[in-house]
Amino acid sequence: MAVLRRVARPLLASKFIRDGYAAVRNPVPRDSSGRTGNDPGVVRLASRVSFLPDDPEQLARVQGAVQLGAGVLLALGRAPRLASAALAVTLVPAALAAYSDGAAEDPGERSARRAELLANVSLLGGLLIAAADTHGKPSLAFRTRHAAGHASDALTHRAHAVADRVGDVTDTAVHGVTDSVAAARKHLP
Repeated sequence: MAVLRRVARPLLASKFIRDGYAAVRNPVPRDSSGRTGNDPGVVRLASRVSFLPDDPEQLARVQGAVQLGAGVLLALGRAPRLASAALAVTLVPAALAAYSDGAAEDPGERSARRAELLANVSLLGGLLIAAADTHGKPSLAFRTRHAAGHASDALTHRAHAVADRVGDVTDTAVHGVTDSVAAARKHLP
């Protein structure tokens, strides 16, 4: 499985590295079909999120930098889950914009939009799988539940040990009192 990851990650990252490099080098915003212009979905997203720049060229450069950086990290296998999640986030506006611009009149353009949407959705699926891949190791949630179970078992064991000790001390005290009462009865007339 490790060999498969070493081959699959660079293959998945290659498109994002290429697109990110192109966007950083020449930050001309492109619409969902690749034509030069403003992508309405990305521009709408930028207007709603305060930390994203309003300038379309600067926004294209930021998106390209994220795609380039995360693509390189994914290809190298460094922080692959985080890199895959970052790439998935950059892919969502493009996937939404590819099909939300309204119905195209030309059947060829409609078919091209559908193909682009399916390609983006396929890439998104691959990125989600890569983001969830734990390399065969248990997930953080499983490890947390497992550690909590161990802590609970250890605490239960400790509580039983203390209860046994308290019980032993109590038994000793009861036996001591019983012996004292028996001794006192012997001395009484």
